[in-house]
Amino acid sequence: MKTLLELHNQPAPYLVLAAFLLAIGLFGLVRRRTLVGMLISGEILFAAASLNFLAVNRFFAPDPAVGQIFVLFIMGLAAAEVAIALSIVIAVYRNYGSIKSRELSDLKR
Repeated sequence: MKTLLELHNQPAPYLVLAAFLLAIGLFGLVRRRTLVGMLISGEILFAAASLNFLAVNRFFAPDPAVGQIFVLFIMGLAAAEVAIALSIVIAVYRNYGSIKSRELSDLKR
């Protein structure tokens, strides 16, 4: 049985966790009915991508700064996405009185 120190020095646990987060994010995007739930699922997808970049950078890349710069870029992109998405959710709620995606029938056209 491997100890925690031995697992810390292998990429497999990080990549498995990133794949698990990716699966949760995709499932949440498909199954959530509210716009806020979809937004949270999108943030989980960004976390999976960030963890994947860091794991690949830590174990396979020769330059350690490249993966960290990509993760900082993803974090900035996620913050901008949250700001824009929350403003859209607030505008939809003001106009339609609901944030459930199935009740927004006017947006289908």
